[in-house]
Amino acid sequence: MYETKIITCLDDIPAQQWNALQLENNPFISYEFLSALENYDCLQKWGWQIRFVCLYEDKSLIASVPMYLKDNSYGEFVFDSAWADAYSRHGLRYYPKLVVAVPFTPATGPRLLLHKDHANSELRTELINATLDYAKTIEVSSLHYLFTPEAETNNLEKEGLLRRTGCQFHWQNNAYTNFDDFLASLSSKKRKQIRKERRDVNTQGVEIELLHGKDTQSHHWDVFYNFYKSTFARKSGYATLTREFFEALSENMPDQVILVLAKHNGEYVAATFNLLGDDTLYGRHWGCSETFSGLHFELCYYQLIDYCIKHGIQRFEAGAQGEHKLSRGFLPTPTWSAHWLAHPEFNQVIAEFLQHEHKGMQDYMDVLDEHSPFKNKQ
Repeated sequence: MYETKIITCLDDIPAQQWNALQLENNPFISYEFLSALENYDCLQKWGWQIRFVCLYEDKSLIASVPMYLKDNSYGEFVFDSAWADAYSRHGLRYYPKLVVAVPFTPATGPRLLLHKDHANSELRTELINATLDYAKTIEVSSLHYLFTPEAETNNLEKEGLLRRTGCQFHWQNNAYTNFDDFLASLSSKKRKQIRKERRDVNTQGVEIELLHGKDTQSHHWDVFYNFYKSTFARKSGYATLTREFFEALSENMPDQVILVLAKHNGEYVAATFNLLGDDTLYGRHWGCSETFSGLHFELCYYQLIDYCIKHGIQRFEAGAQGEHKLSRGFLPTPTWSAHWLAHPEFNQVIAEFLQHEHKGMQDYMDVLDEHSPFKNKQ
């Protein structure tokens, strides 16, 4: 028999036990990333309360689900505000709810985490049922698994959760030998566009600096964090992650943090923060103090595509949304989430909505595929 516990503080789980779970080398689900969110003031003030479901055998952690209790939908990137509004119009409470996700991170990754010695379908089912049982016990409106891999989404759907389909734009490394080899795979128009954007950056006298976490110093994080905050200030959003959080990642995940900075006349003018997994590079945050033609594309896309090619990284995920990525070699890629709503009538209505939404999303991706930037459609 397994013992089930709801953990409300990640410090209650030894890092070694957590990282012994099958995390698929996904940096966002690592102990170092999740504990930095908790320990550097990135969670509770934004409504994320830890409720990790953990299964133990002989006091050893054998499975877990990173789950949070939420009183809002901020920082999730799978949008359910219309659902919350519908609940409110019918005099029902949508919040609090439970969310299985990595806060502020629209990146697919494992959510049903099993120890390699206990990886079986029965334990996955037990984990899913444990999250559903907890949702029913504390009487929340709903339970949401966000950015789940396809196989996990299938498991969740079998247990009665509703599948939702989304779309992102991902770049794939087709064994390119260098950046010019990648460009050669594109149509002439797209190839010329990218070359012009890269040439514009160079002719403006902008210098690029790429650093791994182990090579950064404190002043680099001062510079980056000011850029990070400025992006949210311009968009009337909230800088939810703290400077201490970013620097902690550079210290505790030194080979996985990649900071790309731009200088002009000796002064930093822009930067991007990225994280590296085993076969995937994840673009996360961008900021700048001055506007230069083509610089956003250079720092956020081209420098990182070049990095992937040079280091044999198979995939580059540059964040949520962005049809402008298509012309730069990023193709539409489905994402998934899974949802359970306690109210039976709402569960049925949303199930019907998700069926229509899925068809619309599939049609949308089919249309985008027709506008592939590649000479031979991939």
